[in-house]
Amino acid sequence: MITRFGRSYNDNGFVFTNLNRHPGYPVLIKFIENRMARILSKVGLNLVLPPHSLRHTHTSLLAEAGVGLEEIMDRLGHHDDEVTRKVYLHVTNNMKKEASDKFGQLMRGII
Repeated sequence: MITRFGRSYNDNGFVFTNLNRHPGYPVLIKFIENRMARILSKVGLNLVLPPHSLRHTHTSLLAEAGVGLEEIMDRLGHHDDEVTRKVYLHVTNNMKKEASDKFGQLMRGII
């Protein structure tokens, strides 16, 4: 976006930014909520998901991909690993299966 708008782009690291009158400034949360609701409806999902749920999903997928806690904390802007662990690092079904598979391999190696 900086390349597109040059110096007129206000780069403060916002995820959802205005590209019209005030490039780089955040858009109203209601705009994102409405857009997400329309997309979910179009794909047949009768869910209400706030935009913040994308942060949780992103973090869980990073953990599932094997990204380390320090890197995840840095990406989220966290300084306390307790917050990251408690709030964001949910165990996904794939992570549960992987743990079960690893344990099974370990047990087969013992027997």
